[in-house]
Amino acid sequence: MPLLEVLSAAHRQQFYDLPRRLHQAVPVHIAPLDNELEAVFDPAKNALFAAGGQAIRWLLTDGNGLVIGRIAAFINQLTSTATDPSLPTGGVGFFECINDQATANELLDVACQWLRTRGMLAVDGPINFGDRDRFWGVLIDGFEHEPNYGMFWQPAYYQALLESYGFQLYFKQYTCYRPVLQQLHPSFEKKLTELTAAGYVFTHARKAEPEKLAQDFHHVYNLAWGKHAGVKPMTMDQARTLVREMKPVLDERLLGFAYYNNEPVAFFLNLPELNQIFKRVGHTLDLVGKLRFLWEQWRYMRRPDKKILGIIYGVVPEHQGKGVENALTLATQYLFIEGGYANIEMNWIGDFNPRMLVVTRSIGAKIIKTHATYRKLFVDRPFDRYPIIR
Repeated sequence: MPLLEVLSAAHRQQFYDLPRRLHQAVPVHIAPLDNELEAVFDPAKNALFAAGGQAIRWLLTDGNGLVIGRIAAFINQLTSTATDPSLPTGGVGFFECINDQATANELLDVACQWLRTRGMLAVDGPINFGDRDRFWGVLIDGFEHEPNYGMFWQPAYYQALLESYGFQLYFKQYTCYRPVLQQLHPSFEKKLTELTAAGYVFTHARKAEPEKLAQDFHHVYNLAWGKHAGVKPMTMDQARTLVREMKPVLDERLLGFAYYNNEPVAFFLNLPELNQIFKRVGHTLDLVGKLRFLWEQWRYMRRPDKKILGIIYGVVPEHQGKGVENALTLATQYLFIEGGYANIEMNWIGDFNPRMLVVTRSIGAKIIKTHATYRKLFVDRPFDRYPIIR
C-alpha cells in the first residue's frame, strides 16, 4: 500500500481529515482544530525543533488512493533520556487507522524504523511532540464520553492494534469527573478556616494583571512540577506566552491561588471546557472561524450548566502535607458555583501520581475516561513501567 510522507498542503489536509472521516458516525467524537494540529509540526511555532527535535509524518493509502491511516514520529531531545539516560526514547503519535492489523503494522513499522536509524532504543506512544497536556495517550475506556480539549477520542480497537504490535503499557491516564455542587467533607471547611487564620490567603487570579499571573504560575509550577521526570522547568518567557495565548478564553474565577506571606504556594488552574465551544465552530480558526468562536463563546458563557476542564494542580513542596490542597479546593468551589459551572473534568492524572489520585478521591471525583501511554523496546532488556512519584 502506498506510504506518503506529509509534505504538501493537500497531504496536510488529508492528515487532518482522516479521523473525521473514520469516526463521523460517532456522536461524541470531536476532532481538534486543524491549525492547532499543524502547530505541532511547524518549526516556527514549536520550539522543540530549535532545541534539536525532529518530526516526520506519513499517510497510508489503499489501492484506490483513499487514506486509511496516518502516523507521526518524533524525537524530543529535551526528554528522550529523562527517565533513563541509557535508553534514548522517541515517540509516535497522531495515530489513526482503519480496523486492520496489517495496515497498523505498516504505519508503526515505518515510524519505528525511522526512530531506530536515529539512535533510539525505545518508543513511547501515542504521544505528542510537545507537552503532556494535549494529544497524549490512546483512549482505552470511557468511549461514551466526549473528549476534552486537547485530547483525542479513539475507538476501542486502537488498543488492540498497538498491543498486538508489541507495545506494552507504560502508564495509564485517568480523567476524573465530579459535579461542582457535590458537597465536600466538613474537614475541608475546617482546613480552610485554620489555614486562613494561620495567614494563608486563597483567592483567584486577575486577568487585568497578566504579569503577576505569569510570575505566580511560573513560581509554583517549577517548584511543584519542574523536577519530575519527563517534565522540563518552565522559563519566565514561556509562562508569559502561555498567559497571553490563554487570555482570550480565561475565566479568572477558575484560576485559584494560595499565598503565604505574599508568596504563591499553590494553584488550581482551570479553563471553560473549550471543546464545548469548538465543536460548533468548524475545523480551523481562520477569520470566519474566529468570528464564529466569539459568538459561540458568548452563548456558552451564559449557560448555567457550563463544564470546567481542570488543567493543573500544584503545591510548593514546603507547603505539602498541611492541607493546602483541601482548603484551595473548597475556596475554588465557591468561585465555580458563582460562575455558573455545573461539572468539572480534570485533565488526565497518571497512575504514577498516587498522591494526586488520593486528592481526587477525597473530593468525590470518579474516573470516567482512561487513556494509556505505551512503550516498545527495540533492545533486549527488562521492561519497566513509568516510575511512581513519591
